[in-house]
Amino acid sequence: MLPRINLTATQAYKYLSNHYIDIAPKHLKELFEEDKDRFEKFSIAFDNLLFDYSKNRIDDTTKALLLQLARECKLDEAINALFSGEAINETEGRAVLHTALRHQGPNPVLVDGKDVMPEVRAVLANMRRFSENVISGAWKGHTDKPITDVVNIGIGGSDLGPVMVTEALRPFKNHLNIHFVSNVDGTHIAEALKRVNPETTLFLIASKTFTTQETMANAHTARQWLLESGAAESDVAKHFVALSTNAKAVADFGIDTENMFEFWDWVGGRYSLWSAIGLSIVLSIGYENFDQLLQGANAADDHFHHTPFEENIPVIMALLGIWYNNFFDSETQAILPYDQYLHRFAAYFQQGDMESNGKYVDRTGAPVDYQTGPIIWGEPGTNGQHAFYQLIHQGTKLIPCDFIAPAQSHNPIGEHHTLLLSNFFAQTEALMNGKEEDEVVAELKASGKSDEEISRLKTFKVFEGNRPSNSFLIKKITPYTLGSLIALYEHKIFVQGIIWNIFSFDQWGVELGKQLAGKILPELRNNEPVSTHDASTNGLINRYKAWR
Repeated sequence: MLPRINLTATQAYKYLSNHYIDIAPKHLKELFEEDKDRFEKFSIAFDNLLFDYSKNRIDDTTKALLLQLARECKLDEAINALFSGEAINETEGRAVLHTALRHQGPNPVLVDGKDVMPEVRAVLANMRRFSENVISGAWKGHTDKPITDVVNIGIGGSDLGPVMVTEALRPFKNHLNIHFVSNVDGTHIAEALKRVNPETTLFLIASKTFTTQETMANAHTARQWLLESGAAESDVAKHFVALSTNAKAVADFGIDTENMFEFWDWVGGRYSLWSAIGLSIVLSIGYENFDQLLQGANAADDHFHHTPFEENIPVIMALLGIWYNNFFDSETQAILPYDQYLHRFAAYFQQGDMESNGKYVDRTGAPVDYQTGPIIWGEPGTNGQHAFYQLIHQGTKLIPCDFIAPAQSHNPIGEHHTLLLSNFFAQTEALMNGKEEDEVVAELKASGKSDEEISRLKTFKVFEGNRPSNSFLIKKITPYTLGSLIALYEHKIFVQGIIWNIFSFDQWGVELGKQLAGKILPELRNNEPVSTHDASTNGLINRYKAWR
């Protein structure tokens, strides 16, 4: 059982509240001037990754108090509970062991006294065998042609993780074309089917229960498309495999249960890319590269599990987020990767973070009286600079930012990467330093502006600075380093949930929407006006019926 401690009742929280009053007026420039060793003190090297958190509005006292907060909230006990397979998803009575999926050592991983590693390794071996058959061309479609295209049909965690990773690791992809369909909007499956040939396409149906409404609607549409192309019912098994645990439903669909890849209820959807849900990743980059992804994540797991909090990257990330969320009243966190291959990274952690920590009830069942999970958003640099950075620099909201960049590019064309990285370094410096009025006036004078023009323009060009950021500098984006980066963010989310005293591994808000849609669906299957809802919902449904 996880600890149940209200962070606002801790001594550390009271000290931090007083400390905030002292440090909030301080500018980051002052903090750097006061401590010449600030970068060395507030940065952590881990494998081929450097985490620099020196551009945050903290000093030694802040860090010490935040670490005290973690200890008072018994974070160490919670970490041990996570890795030991305790049922820390208490509202669903489940362990949380996505870490077991990438476990590398010989030691057992126990759930209810049973070692799960033999089953994990068996599924991985099956994924390896299957992927090698497809990639090599040994697996044939119903007209005896090798597979050229793979369509992953899933939603939520069965889609976002594989999409993000296959995009991030495009430099490692093989000849197979990987497509993803998630939305129940028929446009998504229709557009995907236009791009593929039924004779050479393999569909992965990713649904643990094989009943997910959106996924099964798309799966049946794809199945019908295959049959209408001239395939027989018996050919379905050559073009469909399942990532599921419902053997009967899988067999009824026409899929050979030998090609059903299982995962377990201790794997949450948003943490499932490491499991059979990652089969699309394996097919895209090959099993050896997928194994490197797992190894990188495992290295981050070991770092998180065994490194003292003072040098523990996920712990520091989490505490900084709490510092801004609960003391500076910051409501959002931007993730800004300066790598086009990482263009879905922020979207992936929108789900990972907001589905985990978007909770208003604490672990005792009482409503919280403090802020919990932030809004996560972001886009790749430099696109974001020409879109929303204006608000980050000069807006009225404090937006802590995570900047991520590789030192080495997979596409070293001319000066492109140098230009990209010059922006990466410049943005964090500009957010920190800002631009004072004296500097603005000097620039305007140098550009030939009159005193009258300078007086009129200067205030618009002043930047306060003091905007906090973290920087991740990664030697190169590889399966290994990407695995580590993802796992570090996963553990950050866990730490914040522990300190906010909430359950991070359920998602009842998702379930509510499904339930209500299930009630409304029968009403949309006829032309009768509805009157059983509120006036707004009735009006919308009735107008839809009139217009369709």
